[in-house]
Amino acid sequence: MKKRKVLGATVLSLAMGVSMFATGAFGQQLKTEETYRVIIQGAASEKAKVKDQVGVRWDFGTDGFTTTVNSKQYQALLKNKNLTIEKVEQVQLAPSKEIAAKPGGTAGTGPSDQTPWGIEAIYNNASIQTPTGGDGIKVAVLDTGVNSTHVDLENNVEQCKDFSQMKTSLVEGFCDDGNGHGTHVAGTVLADGGDNGLGIYGVAPDAELWAYKVLNNRGSGYSDDIAAGIRKAADEGVRLGQKVIISMSLGSSSKSSLIADAVDYAYSKGALVIAAAGNSGPADNTIGYPGALVNAVAVAALEDVQENSTYRVADFSSRGNSATDGDYVIQERDVEVAAPGRAIESTWNDGSYNTISGTSMATPHVSGLAAKIWAGNKSLSNTQVRAELQRLAKLYDVKGGIGAATGDDHASGFGFPRVQ
Repeated sequence: MKKRKVLGATVLSLAMGVSMFATGAFGQQLKTEETYRVIIQGAASEKAKVKDQVGVRWDFGTDGFTTTVNSKQYQALLKNKNLTIEKVEQVQLAPSKEIAAKPGGTAGTGPSDQTPWGIEAIYNNASIQTPTGGDGIKVAVLDTGVNSTHVDLENNVEQCKDFSQMKTSLVEGFCDDGNGHGTHVAGTVLADGGDNGLGIYGVAPDAELWAYKVLNNRGSGYSDDIAAGIRKAADEGVRLGQKVIISMSLGSSSKSSLIADAVDYAYSKGALVIAAAGNSGPADNTIGYPGALVNAVAVAALEDVQENSTYRVADFSSRGNSATDGDYVIQERDVEVAAPGRAIESTWNDGSYNTISGTSMATPHVSGLAAKIWAGNKSLSNTQVRAELQRLAKLYDVKGGIGAATGDDHASGFGFPRVQ
């Protein structure tokens, strides 16, 4: 297995457990003055005037630009009839329903299990010791950042970017994770066991990691920063001529047009977008965004329990639309596939390991599998890799858990895709 070092990353240096975002209050307190993150739309000439006055955080072209304004500026903008002003969503990770299941291994001593149950399950091999695959595929993990010096991750980190800073929209070479969630997700995708081979393994340990910090260390962030991260990953794939998977273990109960447009943009540029279904189950129609979008693969969470001779969908895992069961067609608010998500051990931001649960943990299993598939045939398009995930899922039909049934269902989607 080849080893790599971080490129251009000076280490300057979400959600905990089950990790669904919920919409939070708008605005922040910067010093003592109330400020607002807003998106401004209108005629190009009118926008240009305002840009000179208030500055630009992210420019989304015809979709408008975002900036941060104080209360006085905000009120003045609202009076401008030539502009449309909307507050940008600020999202906050919801409280965990599944607090850390158990401590994992510790820094220096290795994990409690080098190939956790999710790795064994997705490989359909209880005795697997060294997973392989993913070489040449870039997996952009949009999350709380990554501990890029973790012994099981450092060899695979290629890009490290921070979109979450308040004063600067993009910081290159910085992706420090003060939360732990992003490091955990990245490990499940591509942890390589470390230089000594005693660390933990992810699904595709030969893939390359693009660590994009779009959430701060509290696990909160803005939809424009997330949208910018999605677009950046897609553009980097085009610029470098690389295959890119965008893995997002985040979400909101509401649909952000900025994020939706960014997902469509990335998909049109050849990136494969994979996102968590959410942790608001088991009721119907609880799937979150961006997982609920048609151009994102929504992943539900399985637990290491057998029911009806298959793995069982966790109760906390969000469900899709039961009215579309059995059609094998992905529409908005549909779960697409399921993967291990309860009691998953992976890398942690302090250099150790931790075991937590959620669709956040299920998502990187599928992202890793997609990287493995794509590395095996780089001539495939993103839509063809997605079709292969669906085909593999149909080979293992999940029949355990509330809402799970034979065939396409709103709990597990097409089923559990595994290495064939």
